[in-house]
Amino acid sequence: MSNKKVSGNLFKKMVTNGAIHLKNNHKEVDHLNVFPVPDGDTGTNMQMTMMAGVKEVNTLESESIVDVSKILSRGLLMGARGNSGVILSQFFRGVYSELSKIDNGAVDPKQFIQSLVGGYQMAYRAVMDPVEGTILTVVRESAERVLKEQSNLNSIEEVLKVYLAQAKETLIKTPELLPVLKEAGVVDSGGAGFIKIIEGMLMALEGNILSEEELAAVSNLPKNEFEGAHNLGDIDIKYGYCTEFIVQLFNKDEFEIEQIRTPLGQMGDSMVVVADDDLLKVHVHTNQPGVALTLAQKYGELKTIKVENMRTQHSNIMGGSHDHNHEQDKPKSKYALIAVASGEGIQTALKELGVDHIIDGGQTMNPSTEAFVNAVKQLNAENVIILPNNSNVILSAEQALDLCPECNIRVLRTKSVAQGYASLMAFDPTVELDDNIEAMAEVVSEMRSGEVTYAVRDTEMNGVSIKEGDYIGISKSKIIVADKNRFETTSTLLKDMISENSEIVTVFYGNDVNEEELEKVVDFISSTYPDLDVETVEGKQDIYSYIIAVE
Repeated sequence: MSNKKVSGNLFKKMVTNGAIHLKNNHKEVDHLNVFPVPDGDTGTNMQMTMMAGVKEVNTLESESIVDVSKILSRGLLMGARGNSGVILSQFFRGVYSELSKIDNGAVDPKQFIQSLVGGYQMAYRAVMDPVEGTILTVVRESAERVLKEQSNLNSIEEVLKVYLAQAKETLIKTPELLPVLKEAGVVDSGGAGFIKIIEGMLMALEGNILSEEELAAVSNLPKNEFEGAHNLGDIDIKYGYCTEFIVQLFNKDEFEIEQIRTPLGQMGDSMVVVADDDLLKVHVHTNQPGVALTLAQKYGELKTIKVENMRTQHSNIMGGSHDHNHEQDKPKSKYALIAVASGEGIQTALKELGVDHIIDGGQTMNPSTEAFVNAVKQLNAENVIILPNNSNVILSAEQALDLCPECNIRVLRTKSVAQGYASLMAFDPTVELDDNIEAMAEVVSEMRSGEVTYAVRDTEMNGVSIKEGDYIGISKSKIIVADKNRFETTSTLLKDMISENSEIVTVFYGNDVNEEELEKVVDFISSTYPDLDVETVEGKQDIYSYIIAVE
């Protein structure tokens, strides 16, 4: 029996089935991924986006398709991951935008077709520079086809069959529209993922309800064989960090999307920026994720953050099919040190002190537990010491202990790069693990660390009145000083940190500090505390103008 209308309950079944069908086949989509970056996660990101939306709609009791599509749209936006995931969320936002115009809880084929048209139009508007040969082309040509033939389409099944047929036809020709796909010998991964969703929706209309339990049996693809990326070979990824975040706006009525779209456009590419009521969703590929996040904080509170190193992802894919047996046969080293840090200079300084593996991250880029687990397995050592160097990273680091039971792991609970840097002075590869941890922890407990950054809004903390744009000095997780003048902030912070027992001050200076200002800070320390040794390190970090260690 064909469906002449789609109710809220039926639409819920359709999108749920579509999400499950994509989830059950997402690895197949991952293996096609070469655009915009061959990092092998398009299918994963799209299925996680869909499952986040489905989770929300399945808590809704309303039978109205307007209500279901509204909740789906919001859930997809909140859970959107990756370029294709954000575009997918905007497609369903456009679907809701059209469905919201109807007066009842169900839609006929003509209204459903119009919602598909609204979906592709909204998806195009969300992307700063729409590229043909991607999921955008698939959703557009499919909607145009059913719109053209709507007079002959009398049921929802007929609409989706024609829509799906055109989607598959368009997908086949994506390599002719996007040269990188032709070079890699694949079709567009985003479009392929979208087709899985539509196939699942049509299955639901035909009574074929899927289960997630089918996942293990679906993909017969060889493990780690990422067809598209391997065909493309090694490439130079211009902007290395896939950066995504959601901001809850301070003032949605005064915010203009170009306030953030324009500066972000100068920092990266593959940008999708979406404002939905009081929420701002951003996806961008950039080399300065910390700067992007700080920019966003001018307009609201960060609700979610995801930063992934696409160069590392691509490297893992390219090495995924290699024979690792030889590496596994190598004898384990006695020690390996893992540290979290951002800033090229800081990372180099840590490596010079013996750190074996740097995980890029910190205050605005908290790495996942997976990053620590991968690092531990890669290093192949009997004993591993992890320096999280940020209070927000400690818990993720500690999760690695349970996930790597074959290795002796200790997490030294360093809360700043300065603490991690100082602790390395006490590391001795000839002594036992617990002895090292004890000695390094003692250094951390006896030293002082501090940072100088800037305030993104007016506030008052610990009795310190702070205005937006002030430079703030932080030590022991407390704001010590706030001032419009950065040198005054830095000198006041140093006075608070340095005591009569201090011997060495190490200053890591950031990208925004010039030579003249640095010299002024060093002169202040030398003249005020003539018995102290002063070391400077070009940290090249964002966010913090200065990171200071006092020992």
